[in-house]
Amino acid sequence: EGAVIFYSEQLNAQAAERHAIEQALHGAVERGELFVLYQPVVEIATGRMTGAEALVRWQSPKLGLVTPDRFIPVAEQTGLIVPIGEWVLATACRQAAAWAQAGHADLRIAVNVSVRQLRDASFVDRVEAVLRETGCDTVAARIALEITESELMHDVAHAAEVFTRLKALGLLVYVDDFGTGYSSLAYLQRLPLDVLKIDQSFVRNLGNDPAAQTVVKAILALAGGLGLQVIAEGVETETQLAALRELGCGAAQGYLFSRPVPAEELSARLQETPRLL
Repeated sequence: EGAVIFYSEQLNAQAAERHAIEQALHGAVERGELFVLYQPVVEIATGRMTGAEALVRWQSPKLGLVTPDRFIPVAEQTGLIVPIGEWVLATACRQAAAWAQAGHADLRIAVNVSVRQLRDASFVDRVEAVLRETGCDTVAARIALEITESELMHDVAHAAEVFTRLKALGLLVYVDDFGTGYSSLAYLQRLPLDVLKIDQSFVRNLGNDPAAQTVVKAILALAGGLGLQVIAEGVETETQLAALRELGCGAAQGYLFSRPVPAEELSARLQETPRLL
Protein backbone atom coordinates (compact mmCIF):
# COMPACT_ATOMS: atom_id res chain seq x y z
CA GLU A 1 0.00 0.00 0.00
CA GLY A 2 2.86 2.38 0.91
CA ALA A 3 4.30 1.96 -2.58
CA VAL A 4 1.07 3.16 -4.13
CA ILE A 5 1.02 6.29 -1.96
CA PHE A 6 4.68 6.99 -2.72
CA TYR A 7 4.03 6.58 -6.40
CA SER A 8 1.14 9.03 -6.43
CA GLU A 9 3.17 11.53 -4.35
CA GLN A 10 5.98 11.28 -6.87
CA LEU A 11 3.56 11.80 -9.75
CA ASN A 12 2.00 14.77 -7.97
CA ALA A 13 5.43 16.33 -7.45
CA GLN A 14 6.28 15.81 -11.13
CA ALA A 15 2.96 17.29 -12.24
CA ALA A 16 3.45 20.27 -9.91
CA GLU A 17 6.96 20.90 -11.26
CA ARG A 18 5.76 20.60 -14.84
CA HIS A 19 2.96 23.07 -14.13
CA ALA A 20 5.38 25.52 -12.46
CA ILE A 21 7.77 25.28 -15.43
CA GLU A 22 4.95 25.76 -17.93
CA GLN A 23 3.62 28.83 -16.10
CA ALA A 24 7.07 30.42 -15.80
CA LEU A 25 8.04 29.56 -19.39
CA HIS A 26 5.18 31.63 -20.84
CA GLY A 27 6.74 34.97 -21.75
CA ALA A 28 10.29 33.87 -20.82
CA VAL A 29 11.54 34.96 -24.27
CA GLU A 30 9.87 38.38 -24.02
CA ARG A 31 11.24 38.92 -20.51
CA GLY A 32 14.80 38.15 -21.65
CA GLU A 33 15.24 35.13 -19.36
CA LEU A 34 16.73 32.82 -22.00
CA PHE A 35 20.36 32.94 -23.07
CA VAL A 36 22.56 30.98 -25.45
CA LEU A 37 25.89 29.27 -24.78
CA TYR A 38 28.21 27.96 -27.48
CA GLN A 39 30.18 24.71 -27.39
CA PRO A 40 33.10 24.64 -29.85
CA VAL A 41 33.48 22.00 -32.56
CA VAL A 42 37.11 21.16 -33.27
CA GLU A 43 38.77 19.72 -36.36
CA ILE A 44 40.70 16.72 -35.03
CA ALA A 45 43.55 16.83 -37.56
CA THR A 46 44.44 20.50 -36.98
CA GLY A 47 42.97 21.36 -33.57
CA ARG A 48 41.22 24.36 -35.12
CA MET A 49 37.83 25.50 -33.92
CA THR A 50 35.62 25.16 -37.01
CA GLY A 51 32.25 25.87 -35.44
CA ALA A 52 30.06 25.72 -32.37
CA GLU A 53 26.73 24.35 -31.23
CA ALA A 54 24.28 26.93 -29.87
CA LEU A 55 22.67 25.67 -26.65
CA VAL A 56 19.75 27.41 -24.95
CA ARG A 57 19.67 27.97 -21.18
CA TRP A 58 16.97 29.47 -18.97
CA GLN A 59 17.50 31.63 -15.89
CA SER A 60 14.07 31.96 -14.31
CA PRO A 61 13.52 34.59 -11.57
CA LYS A 62 11.13 32.13 -9.87
CA LEU A 63 12.79 28.76 -10.50
CA GLY A 64 16.46 29.69 -10.82
CA LEU A 65 18.60 28.09 -13.51
CA VAL A 66 16.41 25.48 -15.20
CA THR A 67 18.30 22.83 -17.18
CA PRO A 68 17.19 22.06 -20.76
CA ASP A 69 16.27 18.47 -19.88
CA ARG A 70 13.62 19.94 -17.54
CA PHE A 71 12.17 22.73 -19.66
CA ILE A 72 12.58 21.57 -23.28
CA PRO A 73 10.12 18.62 -22.93
CA VAL A 74 7.54 21.01 -21.44
CA ALA A 75 8.19 23.49 -24.25
CA GLU A 76 7.65 20.69 -26.78
CA GLN A 77 4.39 19.50 -25.21
CA THR A 78 2.92 23.00 -24.99
CA GLY A 79 4.13 24.23 -28.38
CA LEU A 80 6.25 26.94 -26.72
CA ILE A 81 9.25 25.32 -28.43
CA VAL A 82 8.19 27.09 -31.65
CA PRO A 83 8.76 30.70 -30.43
CA ILE A 84 11.69 29.60 -28.22
CA GLY A 85 13.35 27.77 -31.12
CA GLU A 86 12.90 30.79 -33.37
CA TRP A 87 14.45 33.07 -30.75
CA VAL A 88 17.46 30.74 -30.36
CA LEU A 89 17.94 30.61 -34.13
CA ALA A 90 17.78 34.42 -34.41
CA THR A 91 20.24 34.84 -31.52
CA ALA A 92 22.67 32.32 -33.04
CA CYS A 93 22.35 33.92 -36.50
CA ARG A 94 23.10 37.40 -35.13
CA GLN A 95 26.13 35.96 -33.36
CA ALA A 96 27.30 34.16 -36.51
CA ALA A 97 27.01 37.44 -38.45
CA ALA A 98 29.03 39.25 -35.75
CA TRP A 99 31.74 36.58 -35.84
CA ALA A 100 31.84 36.78 -39.65
CA GLN A 101 32.36 40.56 -39.43
CA ALA A 102 35.15 39.97 -36.91
CA GLY A 103 36.97 37.84 -39.48
CA HIS A 104 35.73 34.36 -38.51
CA ALA A 105 33.70 33.87 -41.65
CA ASP A 106 34.20 30.10 -41.82
CA LEU A 107 32.78 29.36 -38.35
CA ARG A 108 29.70 27.08 -38.57
CA ILE A 109 27.00 27.57 -35.95
CA ALA A 110 24.59 24.67 -35.34
CA VAL A 111 21.15 25.21 -33.82
CA ASN A 112 18.90 22.42 -32.50
CA VAL A 113 15.39 22.11 -33.89
CA SER A 114 12.65 19.82 -32.65
CA VAL A 115 10.15 17.71 -34.55
CA ARG A 116 7.44 20.05 -33.23
CA GLN A 117 9.10 22.93 -35.09
CA LEU A 118 9.48 20.86 -38.28
CA ARG A 119 5.75 20.11 -38.20
CA ASP A 120 4.86 23.78 -37.97
CA ALA A 121 3.53 24.72 -41.41
CA SER A 122 5.27 28.12 -41.39
CA PHE A 123 8.64 26.78 -40.12
CA VAL A 124 10.67 27.18 -43.33
CA ASP A 125 9.18 30.63 -44.03
CA ARG A 126 10.05 31.72 -40.49
CA VAL A 127 13.61 30.40 -40.85
CA GLU A 128 13.96 32.30 -44.13
CA ALA A 129 12.69 35.47 -42.43
CA VAL A 130 15.15 35.05 -39.54
CA LEU A 131 18.06 34.57 -41.98
CA ARG A 132 17.04 37.76 -43.79
CA GLU A 133 16.46 39.82 -40.62
CA THR A 134 19.83 38.82 -39.11
CA GLY A 135 21.83 39.31 -42.31
CA CYS A 136 22.62 35.62 -42.54
CA ASP A 137 20.70 35.01 -45.75
CA THR A 138 23.84 35.51 -47.84
CA VAL A 139 25.94 33.28 -45.59
CA ALA A 140 23.39 30.58 -44.75
CA ALA A 141 26.02 27.88 -45.32
CA ARG A 142 27.46 28.89 -41.94
CA ILE A 143 24.20 27.95 -40.19
CA ALA A 144 23.34 24.31 -39.51
CA LEU A 145 20.07 22.93 -38.15
CA GLU A 146 20.38 19.86 -35.94
CA ILE A 147 17.66 17.29 -35.29
CA THR A 148 18.02 14.13 -33.20
CA GLU A 149 17.84 10.82 -35.02
CA SER A 150 14.97 9.49 -32.88
CA GLU A 151 12.86 12.58 -33.70
CA LEU A 152 13.55 12.17 -37.41
CA MET A 153 11.90 8.78 -37.33
CA HIS A 154 8.46 10.28 -36.61
CA ASP A 155 7.96 11.21 -40.24
CA VAL A 156 10.86 10.74 -42.64
CA ALA A 157 8.84 11.77 -45.72
CA HIS A 158 7.88 15.10 -44.15
CA ALA A 159 11.44 15.66 -42.88
CA ALA A 160 12.79 15.03 -46.40
CA GLU A 161 10.45 17.68 -47.79
CA VAL A 162 11.34 20.25 -45.11
CA PHE A 163 15.10 19.57 -45.33
CA THR A 164 15.01 19.96 -49.11
CA ARG A 165 13.49 23.43 -48.66
CA LEU A 166 16.01 24.33 -45.94
CA LYS A 167 18.88 23.21 -48.17
CA ALA A 168 17.48 25.44 -50.93
CA LEU A 169 18.02 28.37 -48.51
CA GLY A 170 21.68 27.30 -48.29
CA LEU A 171 21.49 25.85 -44.76
CA LEU A 172 23.31 22.73 -43.55
CA VAL A 173 21.44 19.83 -41.92
CA TYR A 174 22.91 17.70 -39.09
CA VAL A 175 21.59 14.48 -37.54
CA ASP A 176 22.23 14.59 -33.78
CA ASP A 177 22.68 11.59 -31.41
CA PHE A 178 23.32 9.32 -34.38
CA GLY A 179 23.25 5.60 -33.63
CA THR A 180 20.60 5.79 -30.90
CA GLY A 181 17.50 5.78 -33.12
CA TYR A 182 17.36 2.00 -33.58
CA SER A 183 16.17 2.85 -37.02
CA SER A 184 16.38 1.56 -40.54
CA LEU A 185 19.31 3.23 -42.24
CA ALA A 186 17.23 3.65 -45.39
CA TYR A 187 16.28 7.17 -44.31
CA LEU A 188 19.89 8.31 -44.81
CA GLN A 189 19.48 7.92 -48.56
CA ARG A 190 16.21 9.85 -48.56
CA LEU A 191 17.33 12.89 -46.61
CA PRO A 192 19.59 15.69 -47.86
CA LEU A 193 22.05 15.69 -44.94
CA ASP A 194 25.53 17.12 -44.34
CA VAL A 195 26.74 15.81 -40.99
CA LEU A 196 26.18 12.85 -38.67
CA LYS A 197 26.94 13.49 -35.00
CA ILE A 198 28.02 10.31 -33.21
CA ASP A 199 26.15 9.95 -29.93
CA GLN A 200 28.30 10.34 -26.83
CA SER A 201 27.23 6.93 -25.48
CA PHE A 202 29.51 5.37 -28.13
CA VAL A 203 32.30 7.93 -27.69
CA ARG A 204 32.34 7.43 -23.91
CA ASN A 205 33.54 3.83 -24.18
CA LEU A 206 36.15 4.35 -26.88
CA GLY A 207 39.55 3.03 -25.88
CA ASN A 208 38.20 0.48 -23.38
CA ASP A 209 35.35 -1.25 -25.19
CA PRO A 210 36.01 -2.96 -28.55
CA ALA A 211 32.27 -2.90 -29.35
CA ALA A 212 32.19 0.92 -29.14
CA GLN A 213 35.21 1.04 -31.43
CA THR A 214 33.40 -1.19 -33.94
CA VAL A 215 30.23 0.94 -33.90
CA VAL A 216 32.14 4.20 -34.40
CA LYS A 217 34.19 2.62 -37.19
CA ALA A 218 30.96 1.47 -38.90
CA ILE A 219 29.37 4.94 -38.59
CA LEU A 220 32.48 6.55 -40.11
CA ALA A 221 32.44 4.05 -43.00
CA LEU A 222 28.72 4.64 -43.56
CA ALA A 223 29.15 8.43 -43.51
CA GLY A 224 32.13 8.20 -45.86
CA GLY A 225 30.12 6.12 -48.31
CA LEU A 226 27.29 8.67 -48.28
CA GLY A 227 29.62 11.66 -48.53
CA LEU A 228 28.69 12.97 -45.07
CA GLN A 229 30.96 14.61 -42.49
CA VAL A 230 31.10 13.32 -38.91
CA ILE A 231 31.32 15.07 -35.52
CA ALA A 232 31.89 12.97 -32.40
CA GLU A 233 29.95 14.27 -29.37
CA GLY A 234 30.88 14.20 -25.70
CA VAL A 235 34.66 13.83 -26.06
CA GLU A 236 36.09 14.13 -22.55
CA THR A 237 39.42 12.29 -22.49
CA GLU A 238 42.67 12.16 -24.47
CA THR A 239 42.08 8.38 -24.86
CA GLN A 240 38.77 9.00 -26.65
CA LEU A 241 40.36 11.65 -28.84
CA ALA A 242 43.28 9.37 -29.75
CA ALA A 243 40.85 6.59 -30.71
CA LEU A 244 38.81 9.00 -32.87
CA ARG A 245 41.95 10.29 -34.54
CA GLU A 246 43.09 6.73 -35.28
CA LEU A 247 39.67 5.86 -36.75
CA GLY A 248 39.83 8.92 -39.01
CA CYS A 249 36.98 10.93 -37.47
CA GLY A 250 36.95 14.49 -38.81
CA ALA A 251 35.67 16.61 -35.92
CA ALA A 252 34.70 16.49 -32.26
CA GLN A 253 33.10 18.46 -29.46
CA GLY A 254 33.09 17.89 -25.71
CA TYR A 255 34.50 18.96 -22.34
CA LEU A 256 38.03 17.96 -23.39
CA PHE A 257 38.04 21.10 -25.56
CA SER A 258 35.48 23.30 -23.85
CA ARG A 259 32.24 23.38 -21.93
CA PRO A 260 29.46 25.48 -23.49
CA VAL A 261 30.50 29.12 -22.91
CA PRO A 262 29.03 32.60 -23.50
CA ALA A 263 29.66 34.18 -26.92
CA GLU A 264 32.06 36.76 -25.43
CA GLU A 265 34.28 34.01 -24.04
CA LEU A 266 34.34 32.20 -27.37
CA SER A 267 35.15 35.48 -29.15
CA ALA A 268 38.09 36.02 -26.80
CA ARG A 269 39.36 32.51 -27.51
CA LEU A 270 39.05 33.04 -31.24
CA GLN A 271 41.16 36.18 -30.91
CA GLU A 272 43.84 34.48 -28.80
CA THR A 273 44.06 31.12 -30.49
CA PRO A 274 41.69 29.35 -32.84
CA ARG A 275 43.41 26.08 -31.89
CA LEU A 276 41.93 24.11 -29.01
CA LEU A 277 44.16 21.02 -29.25
